Amino acid sequence: QVQFVESGGGLVQPGGSLRLSCAASGTDFSDYVMGWYRQAPGKQRELVAAITGGGNMLNYAESVKGRFTISRDNAKRTVYLQMNSLKPEDTAVYYCNSPTRLGTPRVRYAYWGQGTQVTVSS
Repeated sequence: QVQFVESGGGLVQPGGSLRLSCAASGTDFSDYVMGWYRQAPGKQRELVAAITGGGNMLNYAESVKGRFTISRDNAKRTVYLQMNSLKPEDTAVYYCNSPTRLGTPRVRYAYWGQGTQVTVSS
């Protein structure tokens, strides 16, 4: 049974940085695209970054390009999201899941973890 455990969120001032982690279990981790999603209050969940199984291809939402970096460690079954130059509009709960392919937000698994809250405020 697949499980995702997200961590690393917190309260940060505008312009600050955070590094999120997502530990996965119950899936052929290295075979699949992994992605970071976020959901702000009153908004739909959106895909912000994705990475292929081998880590050689990446995809970002326009709103985070140049500020966020996704990476993965297949040996640790973990995917990361380095977030720099954070803005108040980045405030959301961040989740990981596996997009069915790079470039689509459609997920492979109906299961979602608890997410990790990121709040950007002065």
